[in-house]
Amino acid sequence: MSEPRVKRIKSNLPHCNSHRCVVGSQSRQNFPSVVEESLCGVSNLLLEVSYKLQALANIFEQSDRALPRLAAFFHHESVKEQDRAEVMLQYLSQRGGTFCSKNIQRPGIEHGCTVLSALEIILNQWKDEMAFMVELSQLALNYGDPHTASIIKSRFLQPLISKVKLVGDLLTEARRVGCTNDSMGGFGEFLFDQLQGSLQCCN
Repeated sequence: MSEPRVKRIKSNLPHCNSHRCVVGSQSRQNFPSVVEESLCGVSNLLLEVSYKLQALANIFEQSDRALPRLAAFFHHESVKEQDRAEVMLQYLSQRGGTFCSKNIQRPGIEHGCTVLSALEIILNQWKDEMAFMVELSQLALNYGDPHTASIIKSRFLQPLISKVKLVGDLLTEARRVGCTNDSMGGFGEFLFDQLQGSLQCCN
């Protein structure tokens, strides 16, 4: 079945401008090129998020910060984000699509990041990611690809809901114990790391 001949829908999704679809793929069926391009772009975004989370983990592992629970949390979530990117790439391959890798830019948060700012960074990142997943799911439906829409909702969108809730709660608790945006950190950050039982990695 060929892609519906409709006007290309305006989208805010990250996509690969130089993406080339493999027309002759034997496994390709009802897989619109615009959905393929968007999956490629979003998978690159997930890899960028993983890199950013690992950079945050490295900050809180440093001897001048020494917040091991927070560092472990960000490291775990970095691995999970990379796993999500690999699952999306595997799905892209199964549908007969191709992946165009690109250079991932440094996140630019290597220094001076507080607990509050780190949590705000990842909260906003995951909110943006949720919005992209919703848009990607709707895009797939609009182009007659309900299978991709279902996969995005169940395997990528649903897990983000609990992640956003957790980080929102962590921000509230961090402020409650006295964390500030002072780059020197302080006792509030130490107390947050020591007493924070909620810093259990979400699935």
